[in-house]
This record gives sequence, C-alpha cells and structure tokens, in this order.
Amino acid sequence: MGKNENVIVGLDIGTTKVCAIVGGITDTGIDIIGIGSHPSAGLRKGVVVNIESTVNSIKGAVEEAELMSGHEISSVFTGIAGGHISGLNSHGIVAVKGREIDENDVKRSIEAAKAIAIPLDREVLHVLPQHYIVDNQDGVKTPVGMSGVRLEAKVHIITGAITSAQNIIKSVNRVGLDVNDIVLEQLASSEAVLSSDEKDLGVAIVDIGGGTTDIAVFYEGSIKHTAVLSLGGNYLTGDIAVGLRTPTVEAEKIKINYGCAYTPLIPKDEIIEVPSVGGRDPRKVSRQILGEIIEPRMEEILNLVHREIVKSGYDDLLAAGVVLTGGTAILEGITELAEQIFNMPVRRGYPIGIGGLTDIVNSPMYATGVGLIIYGSKDYYRNVFKRSDGNIFNRVNRRMKRWFTEFF
Repeated sequence: MGKNENVIVGLDIGTTKVCAIVGGITDTGIDIIGIGSHPSAGLRKGVVVNIESTVNSIKGAVEEAELMSGHEISSVFTGIAGGHISGLNSHGIVAVKGREIDENDVKRSIEAAKAIAIPLDREVLHVLPQHYIVDNQDGVKTPVGMSGVRLEAKVHIITGAITSAQNIIKSVNRVGLDVNDIVLEQLASSEAVLSSDEKDLGVAIVDIGGGTTDIAVFYEGSIKHTAVLSLGGNYLTGDIAVGLRTPTVEAEKIKINYGCAYTPLIPKDEIIEVPSVGGRDPRKVSRQILGEIIEPRMEEILNLVHREIVKSGYDDLLAAGVVLTGGTAILEGITELAEQIFNMPVRRGYPIGIGGLTDIVNSPMYATGVGLIIYGSKDYYRNVFKRSDGNIFNRVNRRMKRWFTEFF
C-alpha cells in the first residue's frame, strides 16, 4: 500500500456503524476511491461509552477502506455528535486600525466574538462566521479591503464536552491514526448534500442517525442555528422489537426491509414474516401493524425537530425547505410524513459534487463521511503551503494537544 499526500479520509463514528471513506484530491475535485464499514458497538446516543469496542469498530472500517483504496491511512477527519453539543450566536466589535479593513481586523473581530464565558468542561469546536457589519452597513460577507472605522463580526459558536471529544480522539489514536480535525456531524453532512443556492434561500438539514438527530439551519449562505437531539433510528428498532416480540437484530432487518413511516403508503393486504424469540416458529403479521409502530415514533422525532426549527426563528424563511439525511432517512414514507409536519418541501439528501465510486456512496447514510472529506479538502487547500515548510500540524492538532496537556 502506498502513502499519498493527496488522499483525505472521512471517519464517521456513528451509534450503529463506523464508516471510513477515502477520497483522492484531483485537479477536477474529489474522487471517492475506497470505503469501509463496520457495525458500531461502543457508542450510545453519539457518545463513546466503550473505548475497546469503538477501537475495534474503527479498525475494521479502516482496514476495509485501506484494502479497497490501496492506500495506507495515517490520519482522518472525524465527526462529533451527542446531546452535549450546543450552539449559540455571538458578535464581536473592534475598531479598524488603518484606513482599510485587513485580515488582522477580521481575525480580531472573530476573536472578540469568541470571548464568551463557557464552562471549564467544554471547548469551542467551531467558530462559523455568518456576516460582518462595517460602520452599520449590514450583510457584508467579505469585509477585507473595505473602508471603515468599526467592524462587527456575527458568528455561530459550537461547543462540546471536552471529555467526549477526547474519547473520540483517544479511540482513533489507539488504532494508530492521527485526527486532522473533529467536525460537527451536521456541518459535515451539509457540505455533502446542500447546494449553495439552498443555503442562500434558507434550508434546514436534519441528519437522522441511529442514536442522534442532528439539525442545522442555514439562511443567506451561513449557518444560523444548530441542535442535537438524543433520538434516532435505534428507537424505532426498539419499538419494533417490543411491539412485534422479535429479537433486536431481527427488528433492525425488518425496519430496513419493510419499514414505512407513513401508513397510507402500505398496501392493506401485505403480510410480512416476523422471527420469534426463544426458538419459537416465525409468525405472519400484517405490514400495516409495523407501520402503526413506526409512524408514531417517527412523528415524535420529527415534531421535536420542527420545534427546534421554530426555536431558531427561521421557520418562515426556509424557502428551500428541509433536507433529510442519515441512515434513517432511507425509510420509506419519511419525506411524506415530514412534509405534513413541517408544512414545507422535504427531500432526501444524497452526496453531491464528487466523482469516483459515486454509486457506492450514493445514499443518505454516507452523507457525513463524504462531507468530512469535502470539509477536509478545503482544509487541505488552506494548509498546502504549510506542508512545504514542514509544519504539518494545523490549528486543530495544537488544540487537541492542549486538551490532553490540560487534562492528563
């Protein structure tokens, strides 16, 4: 296997699966050249609860991805989710030093916006600029070069529990890999499935995974609101296991093969076979009953998402509607149910803007993994000049090292 400077790996450590996707940077963009997937057993609601199991899952996914791509993986961009994630909007004001706004003025305004009180057990994961205000002139996207005496930066700050981030980093390091950056999962997913037009018009991305549902609201090209709900597809599986009295493993298979979130779409006379517990004979059950188990739970999750979108204050401004992604978004009838609840257009989010093995990753369940590669490619282009002078550690590597020196 060869090492290649132009290869970026996205590692999606989820509650139900760990997925490693390898992307090669070419002159025309990004080509997917390998993928590895392994069942995840060490996470609960997006948070690591068993290091050993997580390490084994990561190792399985990475080895499979290495085999397919023919490249040795040494570092990854990985996602983070969980109920501990929180986002807030902030703004900072600085006086412009010269006659013209330069990069340093922009950096100082963002630093001023970052100066908020956060608990000692939390760390800033992302500071995402929304827009700038130059001498009361609102809506400025790139203030560099403009004349002005006062510069304000409006930003969205995402914070997370330091220990949760450390456990992800520790799990990845135990496999012998470095972490290039740790990225909010819905931010990564948005890179893969949203167009710039949708972000400008106003759109909400809802990434429904196994253990969490991640929400991000975009308007006028920037992120306005983020939230993570500790609910996901695993709740549907649990309901099916209890309701149909079948093992959890079989309940998951039934959900994937026959699940439907909107009962009017299910033929009245369709029958499915349900394996029983304890060696009893399988039973024949109407698929309508399965729909009646799934629909109320899915409705509950989507209602909580709708409440979060209303809380953001942008519910009336989302002209591009809602984009559903993540493994649970594959469920039949989910877009029809979501359109009724949100009262706006809803579509499934598939990865776009990539080449190579597109047919393999053409599913909402791979949105985060592909998005991590796209996010990483932007970081790659920003840091290419750093590699030439030997400084391979970017801002995030230093941040990770600081966390460890502070706490260990």
